[in-house]
Amino acid sequence: MSRKIWTDVDDYIVSSLFEADPVLDAVLAANRDQGLPAIDVSAAQGKLLSLLVRIGGAKKVLEIGTLGGYSTIWMARGLPADGKIATLELDPHHARVARSNFERAGVSDRVDLRTGPALQSLAALGRENAGPFDLIFIDADKPNNPNYLSWAMRLSRPGTVIICDNVIRDGAVLDEDGRDVNVEGARAAFSFIGGDKRLDGTAIQTVGAKGYDGFAIAIVN
Repeated sequence: MSRKIWTDVDDYIVSSLFEADPVLDAVLAANRDQGLPAIDVSAAQGKLLSLLVRIGGAKKVLEIGTLGGYSTIWMARGLPADGKIATLELDPHHARVARSNFERAGVSDRVDLRTGPALQSLAALGRENAGPFDLIFIDADKPNNPNYLSWAMRLSRPGTVIICDNVIRDGAVLDEDGRDVNVEGARAAFSFIGGDKRLDGTAIQTVGAKGYDGFAIAIVN
């Protein structure tokens, strides 16, 4: 099957199940206009994240990797009125675009955006006793997946849901001898989740507008 049909099916899902959303359309347009890479989650994936927030009754969410805030907005919309999402972004330009997008979407009051290296921001959250978080979404530089997962464990509680994006990578995750650091990061995520008895996890392969990839999803025992 071709990527075109995957994209067409994604379009069908959105047109069949979603209401028109000019705000999110404007967010993606702003990201393009500001030169951000087009690596946001798809609309269907964003809605999945929002539903997972609601299904789990999450009030405190942590996102590692903001980009322009598209996925952040989806998750913020799933929060209750008193919910909060802390989101971490390395690039100051991306963070400025994200802040503007949060204002556009009316979720600024629910978002704590921190700019700088994620590991430093995570250490700061640890010092502040900001956890435990109810749901943690990891979608940043892939070589650091083990470090992000390690911090996720420190900032979690029994029942916390941890989601790690881009772990299939067109099937390249099978390549044990590859030199692609992103593939190595995906494999490291599998090794971490599979090797930590505190976690019970699986992975979901996805196809769609973003090609062939997938999420690893785990719950803290």
